Amino acid sequence: MSTTALYNDQGGGAEAAVEAGQESSVPGAAFGLFSADFKKNEDLKEMLESNKESLKLEAMKRVVGLIAKGKNASELFPAVVKNVASKNIELKKLVYVYLVRYAEEQQDVALLSISTFQRALKDPNQLIRASALRVLSSIRVSIIVPIMMLAIKEAAADLSPYVRKTSAHAIQKLYSLDPEQKEHLIQVIEKLLKDKSTLVAGSVVMAFEEVCPDRIDLIHKNYRKLCNLLVDVEEWGQVVIISMLTRYARTQFVSPWREGAVFVENDDKTFYDSEPEGKKEEEEAEAKAYAMDPDHRLLLRNTKPLLQSRNTAVVMAVAQLYWHLAPKEEVSVVTKSLVRLLRSHREVQYVVLQNIATMSIQRKGMFEPFMKSFYVRSTDNTHVKTLKLEILTNLANEANISTILREFQTYVKSQDKAFAAATIQAIGRCATNISEVTDTCLNGLVLLLSNRDEGVVAESVVVIRKLLLTQPTQHSEIIKHMAKLFDKITVPMARASILWLMGEYCERVPKIAPDVLRKIAKSFTAEEDIVKLQAVNLAAKLYLTNSKQTKLLTQYILNLGKYDQNYDIRDRTRFIRQLIVPGDKSGALNKYARRILLAPKPAPVLQSPFKDRDRFQLGTLSHSLNSKAAGYQELSDWPAVAPDQSVRNVEVLEPVNEWAPPVGKARPPKSDDKFYSDEDEQDEASESSSDDSGSSGGSSEASESASDKEDEGSDESDKSSDDSGKSSGESEKSSDGSERRKKTAAKKKTGKAQVEKCHTADSDSEQSGEQTSGSSTQSSSSESGSDSDELSAVKQQMNEAESKPKVQKTAEKEVSLLDLHDFFPAPANTSESSGLSSNLLADLEGLSLSAVSSSSTTTSTPVTSRSFVPVQSYDLLHHMSGKGLSAKYHFPRRPCLYGSGMVAVQVTLSNCCERPLEEIHVGERGPAGLRIHSFNTIERLDPEASVTVSMGIDFNDSTQAANFQLCTKEERFAVFIQPAVGELLTPCGLSETDFCKEQSQLRGMNETSATVAVATNDMSGQAVARRVLSVANVGAVASSESHLHRFAARTVSSGVLVLVLLDLKEEPGAGSGAKLTVNTEKSVMASMLLRDLKRALSQA
Repeated sequence: MSTTALYNDQGGGAEAAVEAGQESSVPGAAFGLFSADFKKNEDLKEMLESNKESLKLEAMKRVVGLIAKGKNASELFPAVVKNVASKNIELKKLVYVYLVRYAEEQQDVALLSISTFQRALKDPNQLIRASALRVLSSIRVSIIVPIMMLAIKEAAADLSPYVRKTSAHAIQKLYSLDPEQKEHLIQVIEKLLKDKSTLVAGSVVMAFEEVCPDRIDLIHKNYRKLCNLLVDVEEWGQVVIISMLTRYARTQFVSPWREGAVFVENDDKTFYDSEPEGKKEEEEAEAKAYAMDPDHRLLLRNTKPLLQSRNTAVVMAVAQLYWHLAPKEEVSVVTKSLVRLLRSHREVQYVVLQNIATMSIQRKGMFEPFMKSFYVRSTDNTHVKTLKLEILTNLANEANISTILREFQTYVKSQDKAFAAATIQAIGRCATNISEVTDTCLNGLVLLLSNRDEGVVAESVVVIRKLLLTQPTQHSEIIKHMAKLFDKITVPMARASILWLMGEYCERVPKIAPDVLRKIAKSFTAEEDIVKLQAVNLAAKLYLTNSKQTKLLTQYILNLGKYDQNYDIRDRTRFIRQLIVPGDKSGALNKYARRILLAPKPAPVLQSPFKDRDRFQLGTLSHSLNSKAAGYQELSDWPAVAPDQSVRNVEVLEPVNEWAPPVGKARPPKSDDKFYSDEDEQDEASESSSDDSGSSGGSSEASESASDKEDEGSDESDKSSDDSGKSSGESEKSSDGSERRKKTAAKKKTGKAQVEKCHTADSDSEQSGEQTSGSSTQSSSSESGSDSDELSAVKQQMNEAESKPKVQKTAEKEVSLLDLHDFFPAPANTSESSGLSSNLLADLEGLSLSAVSSSSTTTSTPVTSRSFVPVQSYDLLHHMSGKGLSAKYHFPRRPCLYGSGMVAVQVTLSNCCERPLEEIHVGERGPAGLRIHSFNTIERLDPEASVTVSMGIDFNDSTQAANFQLCTKEERFAVFIQPAVGELLTPCGLSETDFCKEQSQLRGMNETSATVAVATNDMSGQAVARRVLSVANVGAVASSESHLHRFAARTVSSGVLVLVLLDLKEEPGAGSGAKLTVNTEKSVMASMLLRDLKRALSQA
């Protein structure tokens, strides 16, 4: 095989195929070029149409690479669309990226695939549903607007917060395509604004700002909820929400900036307790009293913690909110946070310094303590230097002017010419604003006139000219000195400034001004236009004040200007001639010449260029550009009288306790002092109940997942309850009550108090699926407890069928240990250290011996990450629902024999009826994206017998349940297996150095952390590792520090690295906790794993 062929077989041969096509092409340069392009596209088409997923994935990566380089890949559209229905998630994502790019250009072909996207909107995988909606909304064809509208409405009611978030994004796209849909979109926005999920909040507010920013009435009922959710919303959503709430607050609350206002936070009576004498004093006191609206205070209080955000945009948004909404006494809380942002990148520094420059004009006291933070560094670029210089000038006062001027002296010597010129202008502003240092600044500027740098000299002349206008009579010596420098200065602006000074104060220097005019007359034709204009003005002024000496020079200059190439100079010359030289037609104007040319002029006011930027909202593009940008929404003025605040009140309905759990404590009544806290606390209670009953079976796990989704903001818990109820079988509900009564005595004998407690917690939950699964656990455990007298029959079954799956009788003690959640290591004498056993019977006997010996021994062998397997089983099928067939499953945490990307699952099947069951096998499976490797058909299962079989399931790194049918010869039962997130991992061996290196690369959005209150009963390293391993299949990493516990794993399906770090540096105790950090690219998996680890570590 040739090298080129080998390269093509490995999935990377598109470019090699192109080279081969070029070599074998028909002679002719032009034809060969087009042939190569054609061949390259054909090769990609063949890869896209192949049966190998790896080739398709490689082809799509190259196609997306072509798009990124700006090359046209539209010819591949039909071949790419065929892969929309692929089961490979990564391939499907790349296909969607391609379709978003070319759907608008290839409208006809895109319309043909609309049905595919519509089917994908019903896909069980939330990522697929969201991606399909994203692509559908990217097709800019008006004919599918009704389809997009329907898809958005359905997605807005989806159980997944991620899909609802995508629907909010699609609203903006549809509005830009068809603005006539505004009213329908507003209805969807109104519904999404009520969503409690933090994932949706930022996106729907962005859609609100884009579609209907003037509909403030939609915010009233959701104002307090948005304020309370703000801390937990993703960072860019926080920016949008804060900006919207700033505009909202300016329309709903009165101004806290009234002069002489007295703050009355609690009650107005506290102010009037003093009983002022006289009616007039009472009226004055009433006018000054100001009680901040509680909702106004709620906004300020909930945004203040965001000043510590790592996102600079969030900090800037909170700073502008406090600037525009907070009382003047409280605005200073943002100062430290803004100064902290100056350590960021230069782009961030530029924006933050612009806003600080505007703030420092009105409130100097905010930034005076941090003046050193604005000193210029040599590494700063010119824009940052100029802004820091502006801020230092604004902060200058009598107390710190000497320090600032010393800094300015250093800045003048800078090699950056623009910065040095800006420094001289800043010195001039300081001299104007602070009269005590005016003379000092003038003397310093005069010394700069002898500088070798022409730019510094020129800027000094300009600034001195402005300063002399304030006190012209006291500085005639400076004017003379500047006249002597006229020959040396070559910068046009500086020469023009000297000429203007000579003309303006020609009466105070009568001997010097004519000589300067003589010098400029010699070089008039070679001067710049601005110098020529001032030369004409100087000639006219000297003609009026000293005509004897300057008459001829004036005529000479006017004659030169009359024929100048610049029409401005020609026009000015003609005007001056008619004004100062009397004639027949201009005699009336001549008598006003002195008043026109020598009129007293007001002194210039040197002010900051940021003086007028406060008319724009801080942090906006308009403020940065000092010009109103497209889409800018101005802040409204404070209302004179506050609108009715009752519009923000929301009636929180108390839950009606129509049914109380038979066993367990009643829930404490909820307090009314917090907005939107009742439902959230109920959700938390429901989640904790679901967590406690996590071992009760597959349907219980599904209900827990649905409860988690409800906590994220889903308003459709009924749908999730129905979905979870279907999985565990509908026939279970009818027989649940009677079976519980029959087995009560058996529970007391076998010690199943733990199971009964789990059932109580499940019954208290809102999910119907959890109720059925709790009952299933009790019934199944009770059935298995009465089978201890038939162990010999089970052994005979094992000996008879060696080639078939091995049969084992379930012992009573072993069931009790399973229910009590006791974890035992694998037996030390097993021959397979890696967890792979060739003899299933030996494994089962070892498990039984381990359980029996552990019950009578207090000590156990040390637990390691490879041998530690929590013996926790879940109900798959209850014997009442299965008509005698009972099934349980657990995760052995061993490598799966059927594929590297599959999770190993062991299923124990039991026959609880009096007749044998035949042909037990797995039937239909779903969803389509999950691969399930089933066990071989069990030909016969005798009464009171059980068998353990192995399965392999590829969950695609998702906790989505794997649905399938468990069939016998006569019946079919719909069941499902739903994994905990910790079972989707496989241990990974890393050194401490490699762990730290990988963790440093998984920062930012790839890091999730929380503070955990660790139970203090046993804080040894082995005990902590046992708690972590009880919920996650991770490997311990050796640590050189005793307070740091590191664990590493990879996801079974995709091999993504997952790192867990537990820091116990602080001494745990009441009120203190440890820091738990999870680093991985799978952010959803990280949050779920963090939740499970927190629960395990906090349990005693």
